[in-house]
Amino acid sequence: MAVNLHIPDESAIFPVAGVDIGVAEAGIRKADRRDLTVFRFEPGTTVAGVFTRNRFRAAPVQVCEENLADPGQGIRALVINTGNANAGTGAPGLAACREVCAELAKLMMLDPRQVLPFSTGVILEPLPVDRIVAGLPHAVADLRPDNWFNAAHGIMTTDTLPKVSSLRVNIDGKVVTVTGVSKGAGMIRPNMATMLGFVATDAGVPRELLAQLTRDIADQSFNRITVDGDTSTNDSFIIAATGQSGVQISGPTHQGFLVLRAALVEIARDLAQKIVRDAEGATKFMTIRVEEAGDSEEALKVAYAVAHSPLVKTAFYASDPNLGRILAAIGYAGIEDLDVDKVNLWLDDEWVARDGGRNPTYREEDGQKVMQKPEILVRIALGRGKAQETVYTCDFSHDYVSINADYRS
Repeated sequence: MAVNLHIPDESAIFPVAGVDIGVAEAGIRKADRRDLTVFRFEPGTTVAGVFTRNRFRAAPVQVCEENLADPGQGIRALVINTGNANAGTGAPGLAACREVCAELAKLMMLDPRQVLPFSTGVILEPLPVDRIVAGLPHAVADLRPDNWFNAAHGIMTTDTLPKVSSLRVNIDGKVVTVTGVSKGAGMIRPNMATMLGFVATDAGVPRELLAQLTRDIADQSFNRITVDGDTSTNDSFIIAATGQSGVQISGPTHQGFLVLRAALVEIARDLAQKIVRDAEGATKFMTIRVEEAGDSEEALKVAYAVAHSPLVKTAFYASDPNLGRILAAIGYAGIEDLDVDKVNLWLDDEWVARDGGRNPTYREEDGQKVMQKPEILVRIALGRGKAQETVYTCDFSHDYVSINADYRS
């Protein structure tokens, strides 16, 4: 069951001018489910992306990187399939991916290099190109601006709920919309974290600035979540800026830049947190905040050590205040000169460890009460400096094992 995952009413999911979305059932892995999604962008849209750092990068990731590196006539379409990752498929997988792009390009009268492909699902299986190609006309026929909610459903795999987020802000006296969808529930870890994320805005942003923004926003959102410590072969995060609102952000000094950046961060962070809230088998949503670090890098080392620890995650699932597991994770995080006598630890407002040891006033029953909550803040102060970082994670339950054991059946 997802942990406090908010699904907005469809009236609160705002279409983005210059973006049309179509969803179809192609029977890629299972019948009678939406598994093929197409985005169409108006001419003049700029697009940027951040992708997995896994060396086994899936064929669609490789093609996306190639097409984004060639500005050409600009990206005009996305095609997303679920049920098959087209990863670990070698040269045939690349050829299959390019065939899908070419077929969509024909239908939309585009150059294949104007199409970005995305796949998610089972690894090491050939992409069923024939089914996807047969489904493309249906997805194109369904193209419309108010299809975001269906797109959120159409990109799901082991997700239990759709992930969609939307807001409007005022820039230069005009209304600017930011809307996005994401998918992911397992194989989630930074670099990036299996996830797909697609965000669009009707503000105009130059290509190079959008690329910089996308990297920055990924680091504030999708690169701050972890479910199981596994980095997928297919992770992709895309931002498209259509410019249809009439607002043009010329650069970082534009008076609306910070407003747009804040809106994009808010949407991306919400979508990223929804992935953790809907993680496979999750019953707890945990925020790991590391304070008083010497720099950002060591703060993240500690945060991820705690967030990735199976012993910590299973203790939270059981609501067992065996909090020495957190101290152990802090200790092996890789800070060689860490003075443990300066480390402090809180669960929400309960001061658990003080100056490297058990806080004399801490009572285990108080810690257990906190751990029974569905949302928990783990706050760690290292006593080394002023840097601070936050990572979002979840517990490990019996269901996580069951879901992944049964995934291909």
